[in-house]
Amino acid sequence: MVAARVLKGLHILMRGSVLFMVGGLLTIVLNLLQVQRKVTLFPPEVMITMFQSAWWVPPACGAGAAIIGLMYPCLDNKLGEPHRFQREWSSVMRCVAVFVGINHASAKINFDNNMQLSLTLAAMSIGMWWLFDRSRSGFGLGVLIAVLATFVTQLLVYNDVYRYTEPDFLYVRSWLPCIFFSGGVTMGNIGRQLALYDPTIKEKVE
Repeated sequence: MVAARVLKGLHILMRGSVLFMVGGLLTIVLNLLQVQRKVTLFPPEVMITMFQSAWWVPPACGAGAAIIGLMYPCLDNKLGEPHRFQREWSSVMRCVAVFVGINHASAKINFDNNMQLSLTLAAMSIGMWWLFDRSRSGFGLGVLIAVLATFVTQLLVYNDVYRYTEPDFLYVRSWLPCIFFSGGVTMGNIGRQLALYDPTIKEKVE
């Protein structure tokens, strides 16, 4: 019993570490894109380099990615509804590519107003869930992540940690929840795929 718990803990630690690194790396790439396009702005007095001004962003997002990636397979297991749709690494890589594309669209595409951009990204995010997830638990967790992450971001902006250009939704951009939703789906897919290598979960879902 003790050995099984230790083994389970090691598998969770390993999966969490991988998710943390993936989340941190994606954050650096996507944050650089947002800053380059002047969607997000950090205070000029600390904007010497990207890593000095926003050193806390990759670790924070990496920790969030680890929590989200561990939550998805855990919830599937608790509900007794193992996720079996698109369970291969090629699908996960396509999901990551779509997520990066949605982020790129939020910074690159110019619309007449933010509402048009928000509706477009919302449709893309839901389409992404339909293509790579299709589970009720995945959709529910994605919405919950979007709400909580947007609230935390609003608090950070309110306290002048950084700011968004042209805010139109309580200090932030109205399309931000779409980014968080698609990010939750992406990390959830990665977490579910990694969970296939955890024998303590695999025994229960097969």
